[in-house]
Amino acid sequence: MMVSLALLLLGALAAVVAPRLVSRADWPEREPVVALWVWQCVVGAVLLSFALSMTFSAAAAWQLVRGHVFASAPHGVAEAYALGANETWSAALAVILACGGVWTGAMLAREIHRAHTRRKRQCAELLVRSPLMPDEVPGSEPLVVLEAERPDAWWLPGAAPQLVITTAALRRLKGRQLDAVLAHEQGHARARHDWLLHCSAALANGFPQIPVFAAFRDEMHRLVELAADDVASRRFGRLTIALALVELNEERGVFGPCPTPGAQLPQRVNRLLTPVPRLTPARRLRLTAAAALVPVVPLLVAFVPGLRALG
Repeated sequence: MMVSLALLLLGALAAVVAPRLVSRADWPEREPVVALWVWQCVVGAVLLSFALSMTFSAAAAWQLVRGHVFASAPHGVAEAYALGANETWSAALAVILACGGVWTGAMLAREIHRAHTRRKRQCAELLVRSPLMPDEVPGSEPLVVLEAERPDAWWLPGAAPQLVITTAALRRLKGRQLDAVLAHEQGHARARHDWLLHCSAALANGFPQIPVFAAFRDEMHRLVELAADDVASRRFGRLTIALALVELNEERGVFGPCPTPGAQLPQRVNRLLTPVPRLTPARRLRLTAAAALVPVVPLLVAFVPGLRALG
C-alpha cells in the first residue's frame, strides 16, 4: 500500500510542479522541439505513476491480481511490498484509478473519432470545391488548390496528408514566401503533430481539473507552430516565413490591438524577426536526456522494494 501511495503522490507532485518549472524556463521558445519532448516525458511520467499505483493497489486488494503481477517474481519479492494490509483502501484506490484509465481511453477514442469525422467532412468539402479529374483518385494529390478570395493554407492529417492552399494565397505570396508556407505545413505533416494535438486534447477534456493536462494541450498548440516555423525558417530564412505569415493573416485583424483567436501570430512573427541564439548542442542533449529520465522515476519507486529484497 505504501508503494501505491508513493506513486500516487509522485504523479500528483509531477502534475503540479512540472508545468510551473517548464513555464518559468526561458528556453522552450528557443528549442520548441526539445520542449515538445519534455512535455511528453512529463505527462508520460504522470500517467505511468497513476498506472503503476493502480497496479500495486489492485495487487494488494485481490489475490488473483497479485498472482498475475508477481507470477514470475523470485521468492520473497511479493512479501517486500507488504500487499496484504489495508485491502479495503487498496481496492477503493485501484477502482478509482482504473476508472480514470478507462475514462482516458474513452476520451482518446472520442477525440480520434471526432478527428476522423472532421477529416471526412473536410475531404467531402474539398471534392465539392475542387472536383477530381476523370482518372484521379481521392486523396492521391499531396497538394490541393482551392478557388477562394481569402488567403489561407492548411494541411489535412491522415495516412496521406494533403496540403491545401487557396488561390488568394497564391496571388499574395511571392516566390520563396509560398515555398516557406508549404515547408511549414510539411513540417506539421512529417512530425505528425496531429497526434500530439489529439492526445493533449483528450487528456485536457477528460480531466479539466488537472492543471498539467490543460497546460499540456495549450503548449502543444503553441509549440507545434513554433517548431513548424523553425522548419521553414531553416530552409528559407526567418524573414521570409515571417512576411508570409503577415501576408496570410493581415486581413483577419490578427495584428490589431484587440485579442483575436490568432493572438499567437504576432508573437510568432516577433520571434522570427528578433531571433535568439539556439541552445548549444550539449545543453540540448542534457535537456533531452534529463527529460527521458523523468518517466524512469516512477519505475524506480515501483521496483525499489523488490530490488532490495533481491539484494
